Amino acid sequence: MTEPIIKFDKVIKRFGDLTVLNELDFEVNPGEKVSIIGPSGSGKSTVLRILMTLVNIDGGMVSVDGEPLWHEKGQDGSLKPASEAHLRAMRMKLGMVFQSFNLFPHMTVLRNITEAPVRVLGLGKKEASMRARELLDLVGLADQADKYPHQLSGGQQQRVGIARALAMRPKILLFDEPTSALDPELVGEVLNVIGGLAEEHDLTMLLVTHEMRFAREISDRVCFFDQGQIREEGTPEELFTDPTEERTREFLKAVID
Repeated sequence: MTEPIIKFDKVIKRFGDLTVLNELDFEVNPGEKVSIIGPSGSGKSTVLRILMTLVNIDGGMVSVDGEPLWHEKGQDGSLKPASEAHLRAMRMKLGMVFQSFNLFPHMTVLRNITEAPVRVLGLGKKEASMRARELLDLVGLADQADKYPHQLSGGQQQRVGIARALAMRPKILLFDEPTSALDPELVGEVLNVIGGLAEEHDLTMLLVTHEMRFAREISDRVCFFDQGQIREEGTPEELFTDPTEERTREFLKAVID
């Protein structure tokens, strides 16, 4: 049986008095494309931020690629809080595409993509540049390498963000509402690129999205989050056509025209 590449085991996350994840159990298998949907404040983006080690957990265990994420084994075999070196090594397995692009404004498109492979992976500048140009071609921006972020549309900037995440050769690609900051007419171009990646590459993909039609098309599995837990999950056909939970039906009725 395949080991999950992402595993949340009774994970708790609190912000002050607010419990955002309430003993969350959640797994993603290698190569699986999983969409997380749900109302604002349900804990969707917190899952991604925990995986990217942007926020720590308050209880439970998170594993990535068979290793604890926020813990590591001491010399006596017991688990202890993860060191910065362990977190750094674990981050290499994941790439994230943020909703607000997060490109460096003072760097060209090409350098935005090559910076981390050169500094973090130790790639030579020539190899990093070749990889970046291949990825720009993949996202349909081969002719934009020497431009700066402010010279691009929002959709183009987000496609650069996808190329930048792929440049680190992650095993897992995370998308945090990748179209929410875009004008409606630019949403399609970004979704087309993500859809192409899902079809052509054996990446594990975890998407937090409010684009229901897209989640239905791209996902192997859709999870409906509510109040820090998975209220219902299933194939897109099961979840969107015949949800079993009343809360899921209420949510989908509110968000689908």
